[in-house]
Amino acid sequence: MITRRSALRSLALTTGALAFTSPLLRSQDAAVTKDAEGVFKLPALGYDYDALEPFIDAETMKLHHDKHHAAYVSRLNQAVATVPGLETKTIEEILAAIGSIPENARQDIRNHGGGHANHALFWQTLKKSEGGVPVGEVAAALNLKFQTFAIFQEQFNQVAMSVFGSGWAWLVLREGSLIIEKTSNQDSPLMTGGFPLLGVDVWEHAYYLKHQNRRAEYLAAFQNVINWEFVSERYQQAMAKPPAPANPA
Repeated sequence: MITRRSALRSLALTTGALAFTSPLLRSQDAAVTKDAEGVFKLPALGYDYDALEPFIDAETMKLHHDKHHAAYVSRLNQAVATVPGLETKTIEEILAAIGSIPENARQDIRNHGGGHANHALFWQTLKKSEGGVPVGEVAAALNLKFQTFAIFQEQFNQVAMSVFGSGWAWLVLREGSLIIEKTSNQDSPLMTGGFPLLGVDVWEHAYYLKHQNRRAEYLAAFQNVINWEFVSERYQQAMAKPPAPANPA
């Protein structure tokens, strides 16, 4: 029997879910578009939630994409709407000039714009590739910089493990050189003039359902879901046309 209390609780949960979820979540074929509901949209994963099993579980992918990323997009749109002129810029342009954003909106755009950009790249760099290795020009560049792929993996994981609390570890192109670095919260290398090629999300929501607090276990699993073909293409594009220097954050 449905009581008044249970009915109200059901209504509250449903209303909250609708407010939290972008309409574009209803279709995995959605692209990044602009319309009256907001400048920025949640990009589709481009693959099924369970495509990365057993390394990243389907439930984590669903929550991470449909809830966490969707929330960043929603709140980014709210922040962008308070600064005339930003609606015509890409998220990369906005983050590269984060220091020029009016102070009253800067932190929200830093947090939620970074969250949107970081995750939009993250989904594209994921592909089930157990034992996968770099390919193309980025493979040669990694060997030149780190001597071997194994050394790169070790150093990348060390940096990811050293992130205190929430943040990311990155493979970044800076002035033509490959660098491993980390950022806190949802900061992006774009904010300091870097061009991110590959990033691993070490916020606990990225791995806690499967790996609990075992970040090292998650990082080992992550090595089996890197789309090195995409990373290589991104590297080639960046080397062909290096990004303009960013304004200081």
